[in-house]
Amino acid sequence: MIKNIFKALKDYAGSFRLMSQLGLWKYFMVPMAISILFAVTIGFTAYGLSDNLAGPLTKLWIWETGADAFFAFAEVLSAIIIIILGLLVYKHFVMALSAPFMSPVSEKIEKHLYPEVYDASNYRDTSNASQLSRGIRINIRNLFYELLLTIPLLLLSLIPVIGILFWVIGFLVQSYYAGFGNMDYTLERHFKYRASVDFVKNHRGCAIGNGIVFNAMLLIPIIGIILVLPISVTAASKTTLELLRGQKLLADQAT
Repeated sequence: MIKNIFKALKDYAGSFRLMSQLGLWKYFMVPMAISILFAVTIGFTAYGLSDNLAGPLTKLWIWETGADAFFAFAEVLSAIIIIILGLLVYKHFVMALSAPFMSPVSEKIEKHLYPEVYDASNYRDTSNASQLSRGIRINIRNLFYELLLTIPLLLLSLIPVIGILFWVIGFLVQSYYAGFGNMDYTLERHFKYRASVDFVKNHRGCAIGNGIVFNAMLLIPIIGIILVLPISVTAASKTTLELLRGQKLLADQAT
């Protein structure tokens, strides 16, 4: 798994050059607009609701001394929690709606990298509507499992000292599901839903590696939100196509 994580990280190299070379930027305009709009919504939500959530948290402080300081701390903590959960929902929301735009990106990359084996007639014929439907299905599934795992880990991360371990685990969990969504833009052309889920499970390291950069970029103000999807989808396409190519070569050798 460690080897695959580093492989996925390495595939980010040259993403900008490949996007420019193939003229892919035009496909990212709508997804980037959706990304910015949703990110702004998260920011305003965190600003508006942080004091509302801080009230109930302040009741945990039973002493009069330091009550104001604890309220200020509770406001900051509430804002952080809202932003974390917001970003968690954000990536699945944006990736689901971006599916019709990202599938052509992946296909162009495949045609460029593997022209000798590219044959559209061998792939699943999918429409924009079916790509959107699959993107929504995949990301609702991933969001459910990610929330199921992340919320307990988020609470455990508040434990002093050892909490950092749970924070790291939570970050890797979120990275896995982010990479999963990015890889599926390529997989939807090759596999049906269930087969794609199994494929990513068998290559967890690649999904995690791709998602690590994806999540790290979200921490970069403004620029990260704008560029995270173009760069991560391009890198995930390269990673997934190489895995599929290797699988095809193994199958040819077996026959």
